Amino acid sequence: MSIHISARPGEIAKTVLLAGDPLRAKYIAEKYLQDFTLVSSTRNAFYFTGAYKGKVITVGASGMGCPSIGIYSYELFTEYEADTIIRIGTCGAYTSELKVFDLINTDMAASESTFAKYAWGIEGDLIPHQGKAYEMINETAAGLSMQLRQCNIHSSDIFYRKDPNIPAVATANNCLAVEMEAFALFANAKHLGKTAATLLTVSDVIPTHEKISADQRETALLPMMELALEAAIRI
Repeated sequence: MSIHISARPGEIAKTVLLAGDPLRAKYIAEKYLQDFTLVSSTRNAFYFTGAYKGKVITVGASGMGCPSIGIYSYELFTEYEADTIIRIGTCGAYTSELKVFDLINTDMAASESTFAKYAWGIEGDLIPHQGKAYEMINETAAGLSMQLRQCNIHSSDIFYRKDPNIPAVATANNCLAVEMEAFALFANAKHLGKTAATLLTVSDVIPTHEKISADQRETALLPMMELALEAAIRI
């Protein structure tokens, strides 16, 4: 067991899908995995391991923000020897070029966070996806005739802020959307030589105030979940 995950050795798969919300991880396990087992529930951050089309996959929760996913992804990579983590989450679009329900495969994550610098001595505010998962997601989407955008995103340390303008780090790095975790995930993977990708669904468009309703969320995220699972079995 690690400090924050109570799974026993061998109970975490080599490929892990990380959702922010533990109930979303539970939903994915119940809907898509066969013969799944709850392998950790410490702090109610649920982790389930089961089979998807014959491949063993773990689905779990990362919590919100760089510090939280930084802890969980590090322990998954090191204590449980996971090779690949695919973050599956939602994002807000900074531009009306993106629409609600759009799927984004993250090229690079830009952030004002000091996580990478102080954890691993990684300088700069832009970190790319790591390893082959990104290309496998692109190839899988093409094979399924799914529309998928590739772009940079902003991993913000702040959800509520006084200044309504797009942060300078996002503008400087041509980030089309904002979320809160990819930067730390990519930093950990870069430091450890692991594979990491971030697949996002646009849940709201900030300049137009369009958003996915509460009633739509259950089905709106299904394409992202299914694409991540299909890519995972090919990694």
